[in-house]
This record gives sequence, structure tokens and C-alpha cells, in this order.
Amino acid sequence: MSTDIDPGLFRETLGHYPTGVAVVTAIIDGRPVGMVVGTFSSVSMDPPLIAFYPMSGSRSFAQLRNATSFCVNVLASDQEALCRQFATAGERKFEGVAWRPAALGAPILDGAVSWIECTFEDVREAGDHFIVLGRVQDLAVERSTLPLLFFQGGYGRFTPGSFVATPDPELIQAAQVAEALRSRVERLSEDLSVNVSVLAKIRWDAVQVLAANQSPVEEPFPLGHRQPLIPPFGAIFMANSSKDDTDQWLRRGADKSEERRELNRGQLDSVREHGYSLLAAGVEVARRHQAALSEFELSDRLPRRERDVQQATSELANFFFTDLVAGERYDLANVVVLVPTESGLPSMALRMTGLPREATVDQIESWIHTLQVIASTAASPAGAC
Repeated sequence: MSTDIDPGLFRETLGHYPTGVAVVTAIIDGRPVGMVVGTFSSVSMDPPLIAFYPMSGSRSFAQLRNATSFCVNVLASDQEALCRQFATAGERKFEGVAWRPAALGAPILDGAVSWIECTFEDVREAGDHFIVLGRVQDLAVERSTLPLLFFQGGYGRFTPGSFVATPDPELIQAAQVAEALRSRVERLSEDLSVNVSVLAKIRWDAVQVLAANQSPVEEPFPLGHRQPLIPPFGAIFMANSSKDDTDQWLRRGADKSEERRELNRGQLDSVREHGYSLLAAGVEVARRHQAALSEFELSDRLPRRERDVQQATSELANFFFTDLVAGERYDLANVVVLVPTESGLPSMALRMTGLPREATVDQIESWIHTLQVIASTAASPAGAC
């Protein structure tokens, strides 16, 4: 087999593998220098080592190699212009660029996703490139957002496909069912001065497809908001699910212990029996959960932020319930009932929030009954008014 590889074919083939983009910076003779690399990777945890691979003929690396330390700045998806500035030759790479020195002096670029300051561990020749090993001395995440990627000769960003709200058939179907309930939902919201929304299970998210907000208590999440179905949240959507789907839902929890799985399974069984779910979360727990969800959305639903949502959702585990005690009063965060839908349609629910404090059992049972009556019209011809 021939060892001659066409350079164009080599670049094209390897170009189908996306790489992150970083700027390696250092201080030489009191001034900052930097170069763009698309070949940065972690190497070892013990000792902590990273690597990047500059071309052997790079004049930028020839300068940088004389520094006592260097800093790898992982660029964010909105820093393409900064990347292009550092990719040009010349002495003006840092013109207009805000930065601060790391502990050993190497520049940390403002707005970078993360940075890693290193000392040189080793530099080895590898064909027409060097392999530069750096020993990590300090590091931090500056901005938990999407990184800049290089792919097939162009810059772009990662899109977590399973989290993207697209106008898929299930979402369109759910919106049509919700529209049939609109007049009743809006009337209930106005009559009781509460917030009422219609939610649909789209893959592993609960999506708010309709909302009527007449409560003096502001609804924290807008129309179209998606919340990951992480136990104990989402039991109402799993009421008619298969065993495989139920097991998958249970595995999505932050606490993987068998004890927690059984508690979540018990809550699901209770929801299946009653057809509704109640949440009486304390103010601080609810606030942490809302904050985690907001950060998740703002970060473009990064997996790291989803883990924060997992943890915050797990704190709600002891606040979901179905059984009401006569004579007790409740401060409820929400009341959720199942919307019966035809086979082939996504699972759906009606949710009431912005509720008055210290609700009696009679009040709560009345809310549940009213929501269930409205929900029952979704599958009937009369619901399509």
C-alpha cells in the first residue's frame, strides 16, 4: 500500500472532525504575545498535563517558546472576530483586547470560556509540527457558554440537538390540542386570578405550549420554555408510559441510588392512581430550582448546566405529593393534572401556578376537579371549539 497521501485529501478528511479553538498567550520581554491553535487537548490527570500542536515553522510559537509560562484560552462561540485577529500575522494581535495576567503572568483573555495556565513540560518534533506538553499550574471556567469550533474550514458552534426546540410534528400536534383548550384555560386563569399553562412532553422535555397568566404572582417561565424531565419532576407525563420509558426517566435523576429510584417510582405510582400531582416546595428550594433552569436556558442548555438542574430538581423530591390531609392548609407551588390524549399524540398536562397561600383541602380539590374537567375536553369533539 502506498504511503503517499494527497495533502488536499488529508485536509478534507481530517476537516470532517470538529476541533475547539483556543488562543495560547504568554509574556515575552514584558509584552503579550499569542497564537491561535485548533489542536489543543487534555493529556493526563496525574500529573495534570495538556498539549497543543503548533507548526514547526510558526513564528508565533518561536516567540512563545521562550516564555516561562503560557495560558491556553478556550474561545467562546461569540469570539470569532477575536480568533481572526489573533490568527493574523503582525504585532497588533492584542490591539483593543482586554486581558489580565494569570498567577504566573500569562494573559487571560476577557470573555474566554475557560483558561489553563501552564509551564512547559516538554516540546517534541512530530513531522511538520511540534508536540507541546504543558504542566497545568492553574485553571478556571470563566464563562460557562458554548465554545467556538472549527469545522470543514469554517467557524461555528455546537448545538445540543436533543435539547433544541424545533417545530417538529409532536410540538405542532401539542400546540393544536392546546389551542382547543385556550378559551377554557384563559377563563379559568381570569376567574381564579391564577396562572394556567398547557405542557407537552417532547422527547425528554416538558414544553410550555400555551399560557394564561392572570395571577398577581408572576410566572417565572415564558411560553415555549423547556424543562428537562428529571425525576421527581415529570411524573405526570409518565403516567401512561411503557416500562422502558419509565426506567429511562428514573435513570435521569441526580441520585442514582436504589432507595431514591424506589421513592421516585412510588411517587409515579401515586400520580398514576390519582391523575394529578401537587408541589409544595419551600421558597428557597423553588428559587434555587428556577435559577438553575434559567442558567440552563441562558447557557444554550449546556450539559454542565443540565447537571445543575438535575441536582436542583432532586431537592424537590420531598415536596411532591398527592395525598391531602383534612384540616391542613397548604402553600402550593403548582397543581398539575394529566390531559388525556389520543394514541400517537404526545403526553400533555395542565398546570396551575401563582396560587394563593394557605389553601384549604376543599380549595385544592376544587382546583384539581376544574383542571380535570378542562383536560377531559381535549380528546372530545367539543374540545375543538
